[in-house]
Amino acid sequence: MTQIQIFDPPLCCSTGVCGPEVDDRLVAFAADVAWALRAGVALERFNLAQQPTAFAERPLVREFLEAAGPEGLPLVLRDGVIALSGRYPSRAELASWAGVTLPPARSLPLAGG
Repeated sequence: MTQIQIFDPPLCCSTGVCGPEVDDRLVAFAADVAWALRAGVALERFNLAQQPTAFAERPLVREFLEAAGPEGLPLVLRDGVIALSGRYPSRAELASWAGVTLPPARSLPLAGG
């Protein structure tokens, strides 16, 4: 089974979906993570502000952070290899990496039709 690990920049809470000004990208990504976990994807998420040891204990992550700094985060590993950095993956990317099929998109009925 594919293992996906996400190393977040310093966030105020585990998802970053808190406080008076919530970033819409973090809201969408939190929903994508919840979907992936429900689909059985092996996914872990680490927050630099709350879990710095998780960054320090992994040589690849530590070296990335030393080179790119926290500005390079988030960092996404797929089976221990860098898959993405600088942005969060889409739900489609998570599904593809984990070999999970996305359900077909549902269309909404048009008003008046």
